[in-house]
Amino acid sequence: MASNHVVIMAGGIGSRFWPVSSEDRPKQFIDVLGCGRTLLQLTYDRFAGICPKENFWVLTSEKYAPLVKEQLPGISDDHILKEPCRRSTAPCIAYAAWKIKKIDPKANMVVTPSDHFIADVNEFRRVIDSSLGFVNDSDAIVTLGIKPTRPETGFGYIEAVLGSATLSNKEIFRVDSFKEKPALDIAQAYVAKNNYYWNSGIFVWNVSTIVNAFRVYQSPMASVFESLMPYYFTPEEQQAVNGKFPECRSISVDYAIMERADEVFVFPAEFGWSDLGTWFSLYENLPKDVNDNVIIGDNVSMADSRNCIVDTRNLKKVIVVGMEDCVIAENDGSLLVSKINEENRIKDIIDK
Repeated sequence: MASNHVVIMAGGIGSRFWPVSSEDRPKQFIDVLGCGRTLLQLTYDRFAGICPKENFWVLTSEKYAPLVKEQLPGISDDHILKEPCRRSTAPCIAYAAWKIKKIDPKANMVVTPSDHFIADVNEFRRVIDSSLGFVNDSDAIVTLGIKPTRPETGFGYIEAVLGSATLSNKEIFRVDSFKEKPALDIAQAYVAKNNYYWNSGIFVWNVSTIVNAFRVYQSPMASVFESLMPYYFTPEEQQAVNGKFPECRSISVDYAIMERADEVFVFPAEFGWSDLGTWFSLYENLPKDVNDNVIIGDNVSMADSRNCIVDTRNLKKVIVVGMEDCVIAENDGSLLVSKINEENRIKDIIDK
């Protein structure tokens, strides 16, 4: 079997957990779970045993490269790929694929966001191992689909052909179509069926497969990273990337490749997944007290309060009385108090 590489995407500005996160320190670099490890570090941890330490890569912006080095000191500098500007996920994934290809052209490759929550790490590893075995012996592109637990309008969906599994893996099915984030009535219809899954944004493929897909479906982008081959792993690499990367179209890998390629498959999985995009999603995935409160830190006393999430771990003492369905969070002198179902308004208020 070919060697395995894990590529972690950690370039997003991820400021949804204000005031705990910010544009200077996005959520992937924060211990939002209160467990002593940041989301980036937890992502790295859950791939233990799937590939050797020297086969980890992190895609990030130049701004966040020092944070990556601080939190994952075992990753070498030439495995921290620095994007000079934001161009969505397709160009950064292409960059990683071509660079891995230069040293390991037969490699298998997992691409994962850095800021997701996985409850059942053992099942996650089993699914990844199984997917790697599948792409090792085929030209397939695999995405992990999550069995929906509710009619969610904030996620894209994958429609699977469940009539027959692939011959080499009975848990993997051909993708019929990708669906954009739906309206509520459409999401309800998806959930009522048994062949629609949330799009996790976690991908598994062979390096040669994804490189060829870029050549076929995104030839100008492929030409950019092919032209950079002489510079990878040299002192001139960053300067060369800075000059060529901005030429790439800003496009997600879903639009660029997944929705256009032929051999695309989905592995329907259940391992307790969340993209942790909101305080409410964090609330849903953390242990609760008898009154369904989530308390991060040990400095909070609650009375007559229910269904709240409180993260004020940097304060000496916090007392919360008579609150319900609220977010209370503090960091560096900034305080958030909000109804948990109103948090979508926070960014608009901050930006004013």
